[in-house]
Amino acid sequence: MTIRKILVTSALPYANGSIHLGHLVEYIQTDIWVRFQKMQGHTVYYVCADDTHGTPIMLRAEKEGMTPEALIARVHGEHLRDFTGFHINFDNYYSTHSEETRQYSEEIYHKLKAAGLIKVRAIEQLYDPVKNMFLPDRFVKGECPKCGAKDQYGDSCEACGAAYAPTELKNPYSAISGATPVKKASEHFFFSLSDSRCADFLRRWTREANHLQPEAANKMHEWLGEAGENKLSDWDISRDAPYFGFEIPGEAGKYFYVWLDAPIGYMGSFKNLCQQRGIDFDEFWKKESTTELYHFIGKDILYFHALFWPAMLENAGYRTPTQIFAHGFLTVNGEKMSKSRGTFITAESYLQQRLNPEWLRYYYAAKLNGTLEDIDLNLEDFTARVNSDLVGKFINIASRCAGFIAKRFDGKLVAGEDYGVLQQMIDEHFASWQPGIIEKAYEERDFSAAVRQIMKRADDVNELIHQLAPWEIAKDTARDRELHRVCSLGVQMFYLLSCYLKPVLPATARQIEDFLNCDALNWPEHQLGRTISSVLLPAGHRINTYQHLMTRIDPKQITALIEANKQNITTKPESHSQTRHSEAQQHKQQQAVVPIAETISVDDFSKIDLRIARIVNAELVEGADKLLKLTLDIGSEQRTVFAGIKKAYDPDNLKGRLTIMVANLTPRKMKFGLSEGMVLAASDGSAGGGLYLLSPDEGALPGMRVK
Repeated sequence: MTIRKILVTSALPYANGSIHLGHLVEYIQTDIWVRFQKMQGHTVYYVCADDTHGTPIMLRAEKEGMTPEALIARVHGEHLRDFTGFHINFDNYYSTHSEETRQYSEEIYHKLKAAGLIKVRAIEQLYDPVKNMFLPDRFVKGECPKCGAKDQYGDSCEACGAAYAPTELKNPYSAISGATPVKKASEHFFFSLSDSRCADFLRRWTREANHLQPEAANKMHEWLGEAGENKLSDWDISRDAPYFGFEIPGEAGKYFYVWLDAPIGYMGSFKNLCQQRGIDFDEFWKKESTTELYHFIGKDILYFHALFWPAMLENAGYRTPTQIFAHGFLTVNGEKMSKSRGTFITAESYLQQRLNPEWLRYYYAAKLNGTLEDIDLNLEDFTARVNSDLVGKFINIASRCAGFIAKRFDGKLVAGEDYGVLQQMIDEHFASWQPGIIEKAYEERDFSAAVRQIMKRADDVNELIHQLAPWEIAKDTARDRELHRVCSLGVQMFYLLSCYLKPVLPATARQIEDFLNCDALNWPEHQLGRTISSVLLPAGHRINTYQHLMTRIDPKQITALIEANKQNITTKPESHSQTRHSEAQQHKQQQAVVPIAETISVDDFSKIDLRIARIVNAELVEGADKLLKLTLDIGSEQRTVFAGIKKAYDPDNLKGRLTIMVANLTPRKMKFGLSEGMVLAASDGSAGGGLYLLSPDEGALPGMRVK
């Protein structure tokens, strides 16, 4: 077997908040994959770090009366404590506020500048005259320039979905001081992402060598466009003082934007590990490297990792990632995590309630499939699945058989002739097993498929033990040899299943190693082509007395967890509160719900041909107060549709967006032209109600039918 050299990273958690169960989806996913690779015998390094720079860190430290350095040191300890509690086994967990990260940030900047890819130009921003600072998008609030909704942030409106610049807000105010900001110009530094060297490279890179998952590659293609198109904007990589971060060399009062040095933090953390262990940094990061580099990230930061980051590395003379693995978001009980409902659950509170972290590791593994799909933590299903699978199926095998081995056979498994009979029994009863399926599923991060296979095998073992009924055989001492074989079979198969589950249940695996009195559990499929019975514990192996390995979840524990995380958010100060605004909007929507229409049949609904459409172009219609002219790509052709959404959307913001259209509507002749369909939008039906254009989930393509 070829030994691979692999460097793995997870996205860097921001040092301005606690780790919660949504964060843990990514770190558990990465940790399982890394543990699997290490069990395969590969050389793997897993590094991460706190993302420590930016205005929010600076302001929080000021509010708490401490330096930013003291704040990030405290949060680093809290984050590492929580990760360790869930058995996330980093080879190095570091900080972006390090000399190593500073060194590579400055080096990459200088190389991009030498290549002519750094440009300087003045931009106009909103400035807080009280705090004497430029305001980042999320620190400006005001009225949406599109729909007029109040208390909206400076980059997008949560009421109508419009995107805009902070300077477009009506009646803006600083979310820091409450002061009315003024417009002020400042010179900023830009990475020329629109340069053909970057754009052409990214078109190649995002389509070749499986660097991205298919749905992610499709999204990148949508953003990049075809050769000759210039859809990429240059990237603002600087911020003005006051700012907590690295100052740009030779530019007083100018700092690297946090998103420039955050991914470079992967390099900084690995460099720190290399210094500790004597690893060759260049072997993993030089342009011609034959090692492998994998980034696990959430789909919300795909843009930074699949466009900015590879373009920076390529043009600074470093290798680019082998693959970027993006995952979806976490919902709890089918809804966004909520503080008021108690489902915004922190890692710390989960552990404080004495819930086994491996329950959550197993449940996430049973849900993750290697795509960008969101996963749901249904707390009732969580309880049922853990109790049924882990305790009722897996642990049950050991508890049914181990006691007889200890009491009747001095803790020893069968040996001699009976060991040969045992091997024959195993090969006959489990001939249909295909262990390679489990290995392939782990490799492809399709953990749900791996778990299904493992639990199916656990079912097979439990069914055979039930048929052989050792508890009945034990009643007749003349059948002791048969009892010994049957119970040894159960223990041997438990050993094998434990090997497969070790990446998911590392702490339980250590307990199992103690119980089985064996070396560290290894991946059994390194001996491909041999029978199942060839990878068992040796003949006559002595095990230790069985101790209970895992308890069931008591539903009362889940209730206590929810109660511990409930927060009465209405008791918090409501001045300029996003929560207050969203609650007002929700109340308004509840009062204006349009009655449900008359019932129709499935046959009636099936007559409507709904299709995914990409908005190729959107333009104003001269003489029309409400209409926009949309050109829609539906895969097989392009259609023109006139849509009454002018008051809700800027045409420029619609270009490239995916939506849903009725494709088999009779074309309608209008004075402005022929409308060949209808796009779908939500509204409360009132005269002043907003319009919300419908969009499909990530991965959908033009022409797909909506059913």
